[in-house]
Amino acid sequence: MTSSSAATSPFRHEETDRDAAPEYVLPLVVRIEKAAPPARTDALETAARAVLTLLSDERATADDGEWAQAVRDWQDARIRKVVRRARGAEWRRAESLPGITVRGRAAEVRVYPPVPLDGWPKELVKLQVSGTDLDDPEPPPATGPEGPVLWLSPELDMSAGKAMAQAGHGAQLAWWELDDGERAAWHEAGFPLSVRTAEPRAWAALTGSGLPLVRDAGFTEIAPGSCTVVADHPALRSR
Repeated sequence: MTSSSAATSPFRHEETDRDAAPEYVLPLVVRIEKAAPPARTDALETAARAVLTLLSDERATADDGEWAQAVRDWQDARIRKVVRRARGAEWRRAESLPGITVRGRAAEVRVYPPVPLDGWPKELVKLQVSGTDLDDPEPPPATGPEGPVLWLSPELDMSAGKAMAQAGHGAQLAWWELDDGERAAWHEAGFPLSVRTAEPRAWAALTGSGLPLVRDAGFTEIAPGSCTVVADHPALRSR
């Protein structure tokens, strides 16, 4: 079983029926060695940065980039992401495929250009996420006012893989809302961000704030339309 989720893309062409369009997914593979698994928050933050790293890569952004068409096809439908885990030889095989490995404090996440839903590379197709529980040995530190922060819903119980995909959705929605200069600044800074669970009293205000809000398509774990993440980037707070 994989951890899979999707959110609505604002980039689909007007003539395209999103639900009828060929379905693509963005594969993410997290390295989880038995003896030294990453902390949960580290994995979530690294997954979010991995998505941003791919979205800003010239292979995805240039008109003639080798990943550009796949990214366009993916964004024309639902922005679905699938997270799988690997260790040992599995991880070495995963790293042999075209993609980008992003490293956090201890976490490692490799992101790949989008693939058709039923067109996964053979090196990745058998990888799993189910049964993997990640914890934070210590509570994550408080976030500063400078942000950016991806706020997770306090009302939902999500596996690590599901939460990683949701954090990636939130980062992507924030990226789409920024202008070119704001994107460049975030990229040059190395995509600093935090992922935290919102306080219950703050969640209602966040979801009504006008900041980018992820509503999950409900493929796995949670009900369709569930609000999962609010992307609180400083550049977006005054808009």
